[in-house]
Amino acid sequence: MMIRTVQAVIDEQGNVRLLESVQLPAARRALVTILEDQPLASVHETALLSEQALAADWSKPEEDEAWSHLQPVR
Repeated sequence: MMIRTVQAVIDEQGNVRLLESVQLPAARRALVTILEDQPLASVHETALLSEQALAADWSKPEEDEAWSHLQPVR
């Protein structure tokens, strides 16, 4: 099973226009989430908003150890 997310625009009449080409072997069901009419958050802003939610997992000593090979040498 493959779940894929693609960006789209929905006009006032409800017509959906995908913002990228999608090739499928057959018709598929889809879910549509309607977002607020605002520009997408920057990657940096999204990371900052996610930080608090993920902090509980990231703050564990075993996480520091697992990722230590990516840290600069001090």
